[in-house]
Amino acid sequence: MNELCIVTTGGTIDKIYFDDKSDYQIGDPQIGRMLEELEVAFRYTVIPILRKDSLHLTDADRALIRSTIEAQPCPHVLVTHGTDSMIQTAKVLQGLPGKTIVLTGALSPARFRGSDAEFNIGTAVGAVQCLPAGVYIAMNGRIWDPERVRKNLAANRFEAI
Repeated sequence: MNELCIVTTGGTIDKIYFDDKSDYQIGDPQIGRMLEELEVAFRYTVIPILRKDSLHLTDADRALIRSTIEAQPCPHVLVTHGTDSMIQTAKVLQGLPGKTIVLTGALSPARFRGSDAEFNIGTAVGAVQCLPAGVYIAMNGRIWDPERVRKNLAANRFEAI
């Protein structure tokens, strides 16, 4: 992998909470700061295109994500995304030739102690380097085919279908 292209769309991974009533905003993308602190040994570019909770993503937003990725020369793309509609976006990204695309996110904000964000990003970075061209989801320490996974809201995790 010469360079990793990272496209950020918002989601819980970038949320900032302001009070006990769960008032939040989607803040700056956290992945660049995280990779910098970890002193990773690869080059990467962060392209922030959206700052939305994934429940609010539209078909136009998904088309923007697809066209942004399609326009990048990098064959390895990591997408940070909210978990609620990550599978839907992954399906929209299928069929982009010559690209390995891995979507990941977090079930709690990256700014929170004990967040799964760093673990999921690490899993996604490893996956994007090793997998053949295609679209994948990296969550809960596993790599998922978007056609064979669902988010179990009650258990707050991804699982096979």
